[in-house]
Amino acid sequence: QAHLAESGGGSVRAGGSLRLSCSVSGMETKYYDVGWWRQYPGKEREAVAAINSAGNTEYLRSVEGRFTVSRNDAKTTYYLQMNSLKPEDTAMYYCAADKWGYTYFGEADRWSSWGQGTQVTVSP
Repeated sequence: QAHLAESGGGSVRAGGSLRLSCSVSGMETKYYDVGWWRQYPGKEREAVAAINSAGNTEYLRSVEGRFTVSRNDAKTTYYLQMNSLKPEDTAMYYCAADKWGYTYFGEADRWSSWGQGTQVTVSP
């Protein structure tokens, strides 16, 4: 099973930017899809963005044009660049990996490996 570790969360004012990183290991990285999720207190996890092994990307409509998912050439580190942040982006953010996860964007139970999460707080 893959091991994932997020970093880069923090507190910013509305309109600011943050870049989250997800370090992945313990899997054949070139075959895996990686997704970014967020969770509000008391709510289900929500898919934010995903990138598949071929480099195709998908986004939650409310973050499209503001967030960008990318990775390094070795496919060992994945990024979520978040620009024009809004207070409603405040949440715990997680990265997840699965060999077929991209096909099931939005279905958390389809993703097999998860990081521990990193908090993003956006103040007005």
